[in-house]
Amino acid sequence: MGLGTTAAVALAGLAGHVVEVQAQLAASVPGFTLVGLPDTALHESRERVRAAVLSTGIPWPNRKITVNLSPASLRKAGSSFDLAVAVAVLAGSRVVPAAGLERVVHLGELGLDGRLQPVRGVLPAVAAAVAAGYRDVVVPAGDAAEARLVPGVRVQGAASLAEVVLLHGGELEHVPDVEAVRPVRQPVARRVAGDLADVVGQAQARMALEVAAAGGHHLLLVGPPGAGKTMLAARLPGILPDLTAAEAVEVTSVHSVAGTFDPGDGLVTRPPFEDPHHTATPAAIVGGGSQVARPGAVSRAHRGVLMLDEAPEFPSRVLETLRQPLEAGELVLHRSGGAARYPARFQLVLTANPCPCGMASLNKGFDCSCTPTAKRRYFGRLSGPLLDRVDLQVEVAPVTRADRLSGTSGEGSARVAARVAAARGAARERLSGTGWTTNAEVPGSWLRERLGPERRVLGQVEQMIDRGTLTLRGADRVLRVAWTLADLGGRTVPDSTDVAAAVALRTRGNHG
Repeated sequence: MGLGTTAAVALAGLAGHVVEVQAQLAASVPGFTLVGLPDTALHESRERVRAAVLSTGIPWPNRKITVNLSPASLRKAGSSFDLAVAVAVLAGSRVVPAAGLERVVHLGELGLDGRLQPVRGVLPAVAAAVAAGYRDVVVPAGDAAEARLVPGVRVQGAASLAEVVLLHGGELEHVPDVEAVRPVRQPVARRVAGDLADVVGQAQARMALEVAAAGGHHLLLVGPPGAGKTMLAARLPGILPDLTAAEAVEVTSVHSVAGTFDPGDGLVTRPPFEDPHHTATPAAIVGGGSQVARPGAVSRAHRGVLMLDEAPEFPSRVLETLRQPLEAGELVLHRSGGAARYPARFQLVLTANPCPCGMASLNKGFDCSCTPTAKRRYFGRLSGPLLDRVDLQVEVAPVTRADRLSGTSGEGSARVAARVAAARGAARERLSGTGWTTNAEVPGSWLRERLGPERRVLGQVEQMIDRGTLTLRGADRVLRVAWTLADLGGRTVPDSTDVAAAVALRTRGNHG
């Protein structure tokens, strides 16, 4: 009887758990059994492993083979266990020396010809292995660059099972000639469309964009077609500061699991930008999958921007799925294969026309052909609970002929980004040690305590609460915006002017 042991990693969302892969070869009726709560894809690894071993030129053991994935109570999913299963079987049959393999993590999918195929989620999987005390990792050659982004790990990239056998001291009569399979990935959504200098006029909307960037606030832009709403929203990522080292690893891990990460570019250091089409489903927005849920647009936009252009065109059930991640900053998706937790602390930017035809704000509304019922139904898709979570709600006026003929453009993204970075720095210093990084994350009670004797500046807000024109949640968000305005102005505490400006930015146009 032979026994071989090595390690792999099971991912549940971004959380990785090291799995011990044990293979026992007994002198009994030949067979191949896989136990330990494997999913369908993992069950099929028996055939992939058998074919890959034979294609490598190694005789398949004529034994009863039992492979156990421990802990047995943890569900395992995906094809990334193939390599670990193969190595454990070969160690049990003495093809490769078994000593020391239990401290080596193997990740990779096997092709029938023995080639190693790249898999998703290598970065968080390797990070979990390192956190558990493992230092040696073997991955497909196409994933080696991604695995090496994790500090403190020794990575070996291999193109085939034959290379792994030789790496561990095994011997082969003939080494198959195979090429490494490079990962085919979608481009990472980190594009920045143009510069703020491209925007003509729109002083108020530009100011709201700067405030949103400085405090991490959500933003709604309402205006007629052609006013520049989409152009403004698409330029928000360009004025956001670079991600910190910890944020970069977190964001890169999400994109690794989603399959949209290109390791050739290194860690994702710029805030991501997602702008799904209005036909997107709830699963596409928040994530989904039949067995284990994959990250959706809100998680891929983590630490960046999620833009919903023409937001009222999105189905209400899609918009309502945003309420929980906007409040909690994360998503827990439950599926039959288990629960997956993904971060989702993004900035939401909504754009909308004032009515279905878009002409309600032009020429005093005389050009609008929409009925009052159609107007209410159109904008009513943005529910009160959703809008109550949007800090800044701004009217974008049409660009006038004078603006167009003036030939003068506003400040470029670089100058605005410098002010945003300074304001973010002030907020980080104030919030040091709290676990929060932006004003948008801070509870209103904490901010009110920081006001001290200056709490009287909230008189206008308290009056609005008494009149019912502002909810308690809305009052907290007004206070957060006021602190951001103070940070941009270089003040240590917001004054009455900051509070009045924050109220105006939230209640403009009677849309929130």
